Amino acid sequence: MQMPETTPINIAEGSLEQVSFNSDGLVPAIVQDNRNGQVLMLAWMNSESLKRTLETGRTWFWSRSRQEYWCKGETSGDRQYVRSAFYDCDGDTLLFVVEQEGRGACHTGEYSCFFRSFDEPVADNKQ
Repeated sequence: MQMPETTPINIAEGSLEQVSFNSDGLVPAIVQDNRNGQVLMLAWMNSESLKRTLETGRTWFWSRSRQEYWCKGETSGDRQYVRSAFYDCDGDTLLFVVEQEGRGACHTGEYSCFFRSFDEPVADNKQ
């Protein structure tokens, strides 16, 4: 099986300044599968993790609980390779379209973190 390639994302002049970080210096980042458009996860980025993501072509996030940077998949092997990156009209939400490697994006083993539906009975406690 061939490993996906990392592809840095071009950073157009002035584009990083369009991102509006909250009072904690963070911005939500939605991650979407490039094959089918499925939303895989939402995590938080600060200025440095955003730059790392764009420069390396891999998703980097800021862990609010651990207070550290993490590159998605370095522990699990479920890596994300960025194929395109966007910011919304207000600059306060990011969207990364990725090639997902491995089992998926969710730490529970599900492919997407959004596998629970409000119209289905709850099978177990919140993970």
